[in-house]
Amino acid sequence: MADLLTLAVDCGGSGIKANVLDDAGTAHADPVRVPTPYPLPPERLVETVADIAARLPDAGRLTLGMPGMIRHGVVVHTPHYVTRAGPRTRVETDLVDRWRSFDVRAALRARLGIPALVLNDAEVHGAGVVASSGVELVLTLGTGLGSALFDGGRLAPHLEWSRAPVRRSTTYDAYIGEPERRRLGDALWSRRVVTMVDGLRAVFWWDRLYLGGGNSRRLTPTALDRLGDDVVVVPNSAALTGGVRAWDLLTG
Repeated sequence: MADLLTLAVDCGGSGIKANVLDDAGTAHADPVRVPTPYPLPPERLVETVADIAARLPDAGRLTLGMPGMIRHGVVVHTPHYVTRAGPRTRVETDLVDRWRSFDVRAALRARLGIPALVLNDAEVHGAGVVASSGVELVLTLGTGLGSALFDGGRLAPHLEWSRAPVRRSTTYDAYIGEPERRRLGDALWSRRVVTMVDGLRAVFWWDRLYLGGGNSRRLTPTALDRLGDDVVVVPNSAALTGGVRAWDLLTG
């Protein structure tokens, strides 16, 4: 199994990126990135992944991370792909119905003919960075806020707590997401991240918190100093390298 290659696909609100990696996490091609197409019914996502796979070396298995509540490869809820034109645009009832209970894992396995693992995107990101020691929380800062919790390397059931209100009717997702970063600027937005982290410490009592996602690199040096030694900023590349390690953490 030393030469088993994994097609890792990271599906975001604005882009879908993928690459093929070996067991050591070494890429075997240049990564492929395409804009997330909208509207995006489940079948179109499957075909988009198939098109990307055709542009990369053949792989023996697939890991896909996507936003929302995913249980055993089946969609319970996804926030962006039910909209007309992307995050924070009009929700289409037809897309909500088509995504609900859609078995993404089975559809990808049938389309590509290889074993597939489908998780929340933050869970895949976390698989690429956790030390598998103690309680480790992973937060991804991007279009919205993603999260994954690990205990001794074991993935806990996913919670969409980013949709919980942080003040009045504002959710964590909206409070810390990309639109607010653009509105506030990096300095004020970074202060919000610090406030969020300080508030969550008493909830999770983590041994280590990892901050990832595309916007983690926008945290200011002042904010990084205030976050503490138990907080580590990790590269966004973990969204793909985690696609390899996820198989060991979840099926090993």
